[in-house]
This record gives sequence, C-alpha cells and structure tokens, in this order.
Amino acid sequence: MTKTLVIEAPAKINLMLDIKEKRSDGYHELETIMHQIDLVDRIYIKKDSRISVNSNSQEIPNDSSNLAYKAAQLILQTYGCGEGADIFIEKNIPVGAGLAGGSTDAAAVLKGINILYNYDISHENLAHISARIGSDVPFCLQGNPRIMMDEALEKESLKAKNKNGITGATCVARGRGELLTPLQTRFMPWILLVKPDFQLSTAEVYGKFKMENVHIIPDLNAFIKAWEIYDIIELSHYCENVLETVSAILYPEIMQIKENLEALGAVKATMSGSGPAVFGIFSQPEDALKAQQVMKQSYSETYLVSSYGRGD
Repeated sequence: MTKTLVIEAPAKINLMLDIKEKRSDGYHELETIMHQIDLVDRIYIKKDSRISVNSNSQEIPNDSSNLAYKAAQLILQTYGCGEGADIFIEKNIPVGAGLAGGSTDAAAVLKGINILYNYDISHENLAHISARIGSDVPFCLQGNPRIMMDEALEKESLKAKNKNGITGATCVARGRGELLTPLQTRFMPWILLVKPDFQLSTAEVYGKFKMENVHIIPDLNAFIKAWEIYDIIELSHYCENVLETVSAILYPEIMQIKENLEALGAVKATMSGSGPAVFGIFSQPEDALKAQQVMKQSYSETYLVSSYGRGD
C-alpha cells in the first residue's frame, strides 16, 4: 500500500508590520512579527514518479505556478534521484488574504518530502531552499506541525520527529521577510479573523506604498517587551501595519471591518500582511464568540482561531 504523509500547514498573521526603506533590488526592507495560527491547510503527500498537485479548491493553480509544486520540484531536483510526489492540498486558508496560504503549503511540502523520502536534510538547508521559493516560506518552515502517516509502523519515527510536541512559531522577520529572530512561545487564545470577499495583489500594494503616508510608526521594542511579559492586552496596542495606508485606501471596507471588530470588543484590530484579511485580538472569550456571530452574518470567511500548537 502506498504510504500517505499528512502534514498541517498553519496560516500566519502579521502582528506588526513596518517598512524601513525601498531596497536596491526592488524589494522593501521589512520589520514584521509573524505568528502562526491554528487555521491550517492539510497537505497529503505520496511517493510517485512525477510531481502532481491537486486540491479541493479551484482558486489555486495545479501547475508549476503553485508554490507547493515549486517546493517539490526544488527539493526533489536538489536531493532526489528522479523521484516525484503526488500532492493534494486540502485548502482551508483563504486565498489571497495576506495569511501566507501558498507559502505555508510550500513549507509543508518541503518538510513532508524530506520525511517521506528520508532525505535527512537539516533545517538550515531546508531554510536555504525555502528562501528561493518566496519571502514568507522561511517563516512558515518554523514551528513543529502535526504530522501523520497512514501506516502504523511509521508511528514511532514520526513521534521522534515530533518529539517536541506540536508547536507554532513567532518570529521577528527582517529583510524581505527571510531573516528571522524567534520569539518566546506565547499562546493567544481568542483571535477573530475576517476575510472580505475580495483579494489584493501583494505586488500592487507594495508598489503603491509611500513612506510619507505613514503617520503611526510601529514600535517593535515596545511590542517585544509586552510579548516577553506575556501581556496580551498591552502588546495588542502595538499591533500596527503600515500597509493599511495602501490597502485600506484601495478598499475602505478593510477599515470598516477593523472598526466593527473593535466596537465588538476587540482590544485591537489590524490587517495581516498586504491584506485584505483583518484580525481582532480579544481578551474575553464571550466577546470573541459574540463578535464571530455578528461578523459571520456579513462575511462567510470569519474564523475564531488561536495560536498554533500548545504541545498537546
């Protein structure tokens, strides 16, 4: 029987996002805090003689333009001897939302193929490969996701690979997003994520960004201090995203969602990445549940989520 490896691919939110300057290579110099949440895609990988990608979603491509396909191609060409991979993506993360849905799928494929073929590639070498796929992929490679195999004889080896439990990651990301500094593990239990019914082009948002339009500069040091002492209310106040100066102008509905979440009890609401997804951080579960009910009436893609992984 052909073994199928199943690996979770957590979405990320940007708890804070600042842009320092435009780089000579055309990219922007970022300073952002990325945090994995328990809204996950599930990636099913089987050994095969060629690479194929399929999904339950018609919104993502199934050819070489898919980041998961690119990840498989890169790792198999670099470390393989003609092997392939049959990949199925169970898509749960909204597409084009600023949640790194494509990047996290690619990272999961790198991890999964490394395990499936017993390549024994170090994390450092996987990170080097991941940076060639996309700016968010190195972060998505962090953490220790849930991994399953459909044959009992594999359980012990998978237990060894997941010896530290199921954990998420939080990092300060700089450069294009690939230079990572891990932060301490902190669990945020009530995050309401709202994805409006449109997508934004990351390239367009960054292309229209102007430093002079930024009036609130994110305070990274203050955020990290609040993070270290595990003060969720305090750190929420420092959640800012300078790309809102573009995305919320292109689509004022983003600002309306932010205002609605805060009116419903969120300590702070902020856009993730280049948008358009917005998340609200709640301190009380009853407020989060009530807000979910209200926002779900207008936005079908509304999710009450937590940080990814607690070691259980």
